[in-house]
Amino acid sequence: MRKIKVGLIQQSNSADTRSNLMNLAKSIQTCAAQGAQLIVLQELHNSLYFCQTEDTNLFDLAETIPGPSTVFYAELAAANKVVLVTSLFEKRAPGLYHNTAVVFDSDGSTAGKYRKMHIPDDPAYYEKFYFTPGDIGFEPIETSLGKLGVLVCWDQWYPEAARLMALKGAELLIYPTAIGWESTDAEEEKSRQLNAWIISQRAHAVANGLPVISVNRVGHEPDPSGQTNGIQFWGNSFVAGPQGELLAQATNDTNENLVVEVDLERSENVRRWWPFLRDRRIDEYGGLTKRFLDF
Repeated sequence: MRKIKVGLIQQSNSADTRSNLMNLAKSIQTCAAQGAQLIVLQELHNSLYFCQTEDTNLFDLAETIPGPSTVFYAELAAANKVVLVTSLFEKRAPGLYHNTAVVFDSDGSTAGKYRKMHIPDDPAYYEKFYFTPGDIGFEPIETSLGKLGVLVCWDQWYPEAARLMALKGAELLIYPTAIGWESTDAEEEKSRQLNAWIISQRAHAVANGLPVISVNRVGHEPDPSGQTNGIQFWGNSFVAGPQGELLAQATNDTNENLVVEVDLERSENVRRWWPFLRDRRIDEYGGLTKRFLDF
């Protein structure tokens, strides 16, 4: 049986980047001590979620890859002998920035990276101001534990992204995430948003016969502009199996580390029972490359 233990680190952040990094390092060590072989961090975990406003000074948070953060996390991966999925603000060139996941293997080497492809632009999520859409495609990252289909946050709403990762041999779908509620939303609306987020990702697990790992941040972060009441990140980090079954789920309001066993061989049986890949009508899907099909 190919079973691995996966660590999910759900953390609230402060404006003190060094403190955030030290908290992450401690949690990585804790998860590794509990047997985690693969550890996933949330989206843009070094800092506050800075995209609530459009401020050119905040580009100073970005780093080159390789750079100081890749050295820091590579050393943590090697010291704890884990595969580590990180989420960084990449400075590629002057004026050119990406939201980039970097994966380190258990020896500290860089296994690969993924640049976020779908970039939102909504109130309090002004990511198009900061990030250029990814240009290295939907390519799984080969590691000592298997092929990881790493995507980032807004990507999690798009079945095409999950499907392409699956078609290229990904054995897990992984989503570092930063999503939450605006306080003026009604409780019913908050519930609908959270449930839609979970349902969408569990559906990717079902449709592709793959486990899904989603790691969200938690806690309230104020809007520096004062135009909104900030974001209450809703946590609820979770692991779903290849039939969409919930294997573990964190709370919506506390820092939490989860260590969850995932059976990678189960995907083979699920795909035999539900042969969705066999029955796809690939000869009829050309319209998916169009923005909209007008009659």
